[in-house]
Amino acid sequence: MAADISRERIDDGSRLWTLATAALSLLPLLLQIPGELASAIALAAILVSALSWRKPMPAMLRLLLALLVLAAVFSQMGFRFGRDTGCALLAAMIAIKPSETSTLRDARSLIGFALFAPFSAFLLDQGPLTMLLGLLSVLCALLTLQRLADVESQSLAGTATPLRALAAVGKLMAIGLPLALSAFWLFPRLGSPLWGVPERAVSRPGLSDSMTPGGWLDLMADDNPALRVEFFGARPALQEMYWRGPVLLDFDGRSWTQAYAIRQLPAAPAARRNIIWDYQIEFEPTDRRQLVALDLPRAAPAGSFLSQDYSLYSTAPLNALSRWRLQSSPPANFQPQLNAAARQRALDLPAGYNPRTLALAQQWRREAGTNDNAIVQRALDWVKREFAYTLDTPLPGRNSVDEFLFDQKQGYCEHFSSSFVVLMRASGIPSRVVTGYVGGVRNPFGGYWVVRNMDAHAWAEVWLAGRGWVRVDPTAAVAPERVYDTLEDRLSAGTGGIDRLATLGDFSDWMRRGWNDLVLGFNADRQQRLLQPFGMDQLDSRRLGVLFGIFALAALGWMGWLLARGERERDPLLRAWHRLTRRYARLGLARQPYEPALDWAERVAAARPESADALIPLSRRFAQTRYAAAVGDAALLNDLRRHRP
Repeated sequence: MAADISRERIDDGSRLWTLATAALSLLPLLLQIPGELASAIALAAILVSALSWRKPMPAMLRLLLALLVLAAVFSQMGFRFGRDTGCALLAAMIAIKPSETSTLRDARSLIGFALFAPFSAFLLDQGPLTMLLGLLSVLCALLTLQRLADVESQSLAGTATPLRALAAVGKLMAIGLPLALSAFWLFPRLGSPLWGVPERAVSRPGLSDSMTPGGWLDLMADDNPALRVEFFGARPALQEMYWRGPVLLDFDGRSWTQAYAIRQLPAAPAARRNIIWDYQIEFEPTDRRQLVALDLPRAAPAGSFLSQDYSLYSTAPLNALSRWRLQSSPPANFQPQLNAAARQRALDLPAGYNPRTLALAQQWRREAGTNDNAIVQRALDWVKREFAYTLDTPLPGRNSVDEFLFDQKQGYCEHFSSSFVVLMRASGIPSRVVTGYVGGVRNPFGGYWVVRNMDAHAWAEVWLAGRGWVRVDPTAAVAPERVYDTLEDRLSAGTGGIDRLATLGDFSDWMRRGWNDLVLGFNADRQQRLLQPFGMDQLDSRRLGVLFGIFALAALGWMGWLLARGERERDPLLRAWHRLTRRYARLGLARQPYEPALDWAERVAAARPESADALIPLSRRFAQTRYAAAVGDAALLNDLRRHRP
């Protein structure tokens, strides 16, 4: 009978529950793929659900639809397969799955297939929102499966209320919760995974190994956190918080790129001032290897290395949240000796570009003689006197530095740093572009500092005799009265002030950091130190295995007890009857296991005559419905639930 019913057409209420479950399961995945593609997949899901509401779509139309969504995915993601490409394909397949959903069996298939979506979303993001949406989708799936089971057993008229159904599902989840928590906290973790996870096809926002003036607007418009910093003791002043990232040495007339050979060379000599900043950086995933640190890191932490120019790199891609303990000190001199090859590379300029800049630099050199400091200061004075800061800049032409210095005289950090370095090189001063972040905002709830993608910055380093590499930030030299169009201005234009939701944003980020610390940061090292407060310094794999075995056995015992208890009361009618008898047991009138229902009811009526008029008819109806197959009583289940002594 059940097999026949499972092939019958699903009722509208159950279809709605099924589609809602699929939509909720899709949501965490759609939030992690590119917005345009996510919108297209969501629209396709709505159209498919509407067109197939009454009957399945024709096979040829389904095939055409599948080809269209595949084309949309690959046109957006390209043909480079990655985690996000696979997740986008999964989302597209789930979106068109309702086109062939018409029976109870199809509905169960759709729910099972849709549950892959929230778990796949964890390949792209492990944040608390993804976890919350994943749990909600699992809860909704269990509720829908329970409803489908009621429909198949032809007992929909006696289905429990939503609150009772929710309570039943909650009990199911509680059965497995102890075992899940035991596995999370105690199952021995490996220091590194057994297998690799494919990289993304579409890169995340973050610092790149190249810079083209005018190309950072997307990064600088992103206010998501790039890193969080906690200081232990002294910290630098806000204006000194330069988070050093990629150092760009090579220039082709338009773009600056890293000199990759320098990564393999040991860090250059540097004498440091008598200041030590001790801090921990929490990096959001970037899928790159680039790290940042305050100028200058004293040493590379485990799992990372310093290049010759003191750029810091991880030995593995930053695919997940990571923490790094660092110490930095400002340099007294930084690589005071520069060999001929390194000097020439820091002076190289492509031929045939920016003739006006070259002519001006040569004029300054003739007038300054050998005084490099005078040339640097002259350039900064020029910036302060005539240049303006704005994000509204035209795309650069062939001679981009000439256009910026002599025609536009306004731009943002990419334009200032690039043009300044070209001007310095043309005047004979070795120089290079340094990218990273500058500043940060202190979170008042957690006492840590948040550096966002929009804090990305580019500055210059010039090499001066006796001092080595010296940081120079030409963007900071712009006079305050000529700062016109900033990110803060653009953000406040749409919100009525960027400080309006600052407190809520700080609290949200503090909660996110707590999630990172409690869940994402719980690695093998922290697991081994789990019982330090109880006097156990370190748990090796053997001890962890023993502890996990003990707790797992206890959890399995809990599961077995609940399942055995539920097995005795699987029938909802019998379950309601047992609950009714337990209400009377609290009054000292418990039903004995050998006692028939009607005999027990008569015994209760003798002790409590006021119960006779309701309890005896209920007992008679229960016995007839339970043991007389031909007798049906649709209202009995609810009457048993409502009855009270």
